[in-house]
Amino acid sequence: MAKTKLVIVESPAKAKTIEKYLGKGYTVRASVGHIRDLPKSNKDAVDIEGGFVPRYQIVAEKQKVIDELHDEAEKADEVILATDPDREGEAIAWHLAQAMKLKKPKRIVFHEITEKAVQEALAHPRGIDNELVQAQEARRVLDRLFGYDLSGLVWKKVRYGLSAGRVQSPALRILMEREREIRAFIPEKFWVLSADVKTQKSEQFTVICPEEPRDEKEAERIYKAAQSGTWFVEDVTETEQARAARAPFTTSTLQQTASTRLGFSPSRTMKAAQKLYEAGYITYMRTDSTNLSKDAVAEMLSVIKKEYGENYAQERVYKTKSKSAQEAHEAIRPTNAAKMVAGHVDDQKKLYELIWARAVSSQMTDAKVLRTKITANPIRESSPSNGASVKESKIPSFAANGSRVIFDGWLKADPGARGEDVELPKVAVQDPLTLVGAHTEQKETQPPPRYSEAGLVKELEKRGIGRPSTYAAIIRTLETRMYVEKQGRTLIPTYTGDVVSSFIEEHFGEYISDTFTSEMEDELDEIANGKRGYEKTLKDFYGPFTKAVKSKNKIEKLTNMGPAPEEFHCPLCHGEMVYKLSKNGRFMSCKKFPECMGARKEDGTIIEPPKDIGEACPECKDGKLMQREGRFGMFIACNNFPKCKFVKQDPEEAAKAKTGVKCPVCKTGEMVERRGRFGLFYSCSNYPDCKNAIKAKPTGRICKECGSLMMEGTKTIPERCSNKACPMHNPHKLAKK
Repeated sequence: MAKTKLVIVESPAKAKTIEKYLGKGYTVRASVGHIRDLPKSNKDAVDIEGGFVPRYQIVAEKQKVIDELHDEAEKADEVILATDPDREGEAIAWHLAQAMKLKKPKRIVFHEITEKAVQEALAHPRGIDNELVQAQEARRVLDRLFGYDLSGLVWKKVRYGLSAGRVQSPALRILMEREREIRAFIPEKFWVLSADVKTQKSEQFTVICPEEPRDEKEAERIYKAAQSGTWFVEDVTETEQARAARAPFTTSTLQQTASTRLGFSPSRTMKAAQKLYEAGYITYMRTDSTNLSKDAVAEMLSVIKKEYGENYAQERVYKTKSKSAQEAHEAIRPTNAAKMVAGHVDDQKKLYELIWARAVSSQMTDAKVLRTKITANPIRESSPSNGASVKESKIPSFAANGSRVIFDGWLKADPGARGEDVELPKVAVQDPLTLVGAHTEQKETQPPPRYSEAGLVKELEKRGIGRPSTYAAIIRTLETRMYVEKQGRTLIPTYTGDVVSSFIEEHFGEYISDTFTSEMEDELDEIANGKRGYEKTLKDFYGPFTKAVKSKNKIEKLTNMGPAPEEFHCPLCHGEMVYKLSKNGRFMSCKKFPECMGARKEDGTIIEPPKDIGEACPECKDGKLMQREGRFGMFIACNNFPKCKFVKQDPEEAAKAKTGVKCPVCKTGEMVERRGRFGLFYSCSNYPDCKNAIKAKPTGRICKECGSLMMEGTKTIPERCSNKACPMHNPHKLAKK
């Protein structure tokens, strides 16, 4: 009987690509991401007394996947784990080995999905790297302990349902520090003066006064002198400069450049990069390294010589800045530099072209740029007491700055990095100029700008907070928690984000400081390198941290956010009002609450006060049912919220909400229609004991691939799996393949 080998990867797309390179005797299957995780309840998640041992459980919808992989493993003579080449991939490989009870699985890694790389990896298998697994486990446990303990205190002292995180909270602090600078900023008026002038050959350009007077009279004096004087070229300087090529992309620089050039969010960039990697177009997209393999460099140099000429090629080596970067890893580059375009999907095509341009241009000669500065000045006639005529200037010199590319070098492959070149005419000192028009414009000094997504990524990397592979998730979490709002590319902290950050900064400043967060990242890297112990690292952190959390249990609850504007009085008692924080943002509450229930919305609109309907709460017994106003109209709920979450449903509405589909997770509940902040969704009637939820109406059928509920789709895709990780979530993509 012929021997068979089972290769397990993470994604179906990756499995499909690898299958092309492996002949008979190989079966390639996907785990579809993580198969085990910590339980949601912190009490059961980590055995702290036993040495911070995590208690993993199989992800509910992955049991069928594990069973199928186990069946395949039983048929195979050898199991090869080929998950991603990073900490997380190593951890998934370990979880697979544990869940499937594999005795001696082989582990292979490759940084690009090409036939050569896969065959090379198969020729050099190894065991699972336990130090790398421990580093990932330490990160996961640390984040759980930090988040749950601190979030619990924030729930008690600020508002129910909020959260804190080891990296999330420092990122929010950075945004809030900038926001406070903006609020404290006092603008000043200043004037910008410019003049449009022409050469003798009628070539027009603009010169600007370098001084920006704060005094209107001084601005008017310069403006009048500019209008009445005779202009000439006072000085010309031309300097040739070399612009060196940039290093190929790391995860962080790819996210930053894709944001500024393509307008992609970090998560959108990583999604497109993941697809390109799985299809075999680029190397692994999670890397801190700027290294390139010798083979890749040789291939790029060959392409450069062929496409642009010998004088454009120059081999370069770039020093990796990150302390944690693994030199064996490569920067993000195309797997085949001769391929100019990849894929048919717009995002993937654009991102590939960006990666190709950056990688290829990194092995090209410097661009040569001529920097030009023209200084101009108006002169006027004055008559001293002796009657002689004197030419003099009474105002600062105006100047124009420009540049001209005299040899494009690496910019030939990456023209998008060129920027806007302002070309100035050829002039000589003392050349006369004709004034076309002088201009004066009143402006105000501006506060420092808010962070864009790219700006925050750059700042996090600069401060050593988090790792590039986590930046997209950090920003997504801040948005999901409604701590920031995105306007275009700009991240704006919300009132909720302000209150949460202020509370954590005041009481746990040392734990969200740059120093603490950066040092903790270094310690996690040391675990991966075998230089630090897992248990000691967590013990050194958790002992003082849990003590600090407990010490704050007696602090007063944060009940208000300062006084409301004087023009808004309580609609019930006409007393003073204060700002408070609700689930949906800021509102105005009577200062005498709970004696007085008067409230207004942010814009001053009166909020109807809760009304006692005379019924006891059937769930908590000591509560009373109150009719109150919510985001979606009036509803009846227990006055003991959030301790008691009972909401009385209208019988007709409750009947409409039922779907008749049993919950596949708890087996006893029924999937019912609910409304959340993102619109309609469907969840188990046993909530909060069962938190199973899907985004569209269930059809009642079960997915054959993963065992999750099938849900309604669109006209073109009538039905799809509710599990995002399942290939049947996007069956149209499978059909195309």
